Amino acid sequence: MRDTVSTMVRNLQSGERLRPVDLARGHGLSTQAIRNYEEAGILPAAGRTPHGYRIYTPLHAGALRAFLALVPGHGHQTATSIMRAVNRGAVDEAFRLIDESHAQLLDDRRTLHAVESALSELGRTGASEPEPTAVPGADGTFIGPLAGKLGIRPATLRKWERAGLVRPRRDPQTGYRIYDEADVRDARLAHQLRKGGYLLEQIAPLIAQVRAAGGLEPLETALREWHGRLSARGRTMLAGAAELEAYLRERTNWGPQRLDNTY
Repeated sequence: MRDTVSTMVRNLQSGERLRPVDLARGHGLSTQAIRNYEEAGILPAAGRTPHGYRIYTPLHAGALRAFLALVPGHGHQTATSIMRAVNRGAVDEAFRLIDESHAQLLDDRRTLHAVESALSELGRTGASEPEPTAVPGADGTFIGPLAGKLGIRPATLRKWERAGLVRPRRDPQTGYRIYDEADVRDARLAHQLRKGGYLLEQIAPLIAQVRAAGGLEPLETALREWHGRLSARGRTMLAGAAELEAYLRERTNWGPQRLDNTY
């Protein structure tokens, strides 16, 4: 592998033409993957020898590096769309796609902040406020007392139930909804997020994470991991941007006439 990479580097430095295998082995890919990338528009169209063999250049190597660097931060589909746009000269379209990925990352950060704020508020209210009036058995509360405690209508809790935000059980004798401690926690979390402007369909997966973690305290580990994933994604976006900028500069240096002659 080291000899293969060294050969490719020498070829790039000397400006020699590259074979598919030169690009493939340098990145641990198959030659079929290189051909697939070209057909998908990720790489510029390759020239051909009189016998029909593909001819790649240092520009193709730059395109491949840019694509592989974009994938971790933007995902395969968006990275493909970015490279296609660049290769057909629609650079503004590529920048728009990149902006959308950054906007999504910012939305994810805002969601994480909203969850942390909601959990912090729950921690304060949970320690200072008594639970809503419990039903006989002290293992739950009715819909009226819970709605009153949250300052919402019972109809709102029923709507949240249909959206999967709360899952009260039914009393076998009366059929009344009974909200246990976990239901009250979920209702309070939903209430805080709704006050933050989040839609029910955005809140549902967050509450599902709380349930999967086993409560609020175990969720702290998940939140730290969430922070780590967002930071890692932001850094990979920077790496992708650096490789894409290098590829754009290389395309400019080649110039339109040389690009046409190469392809």
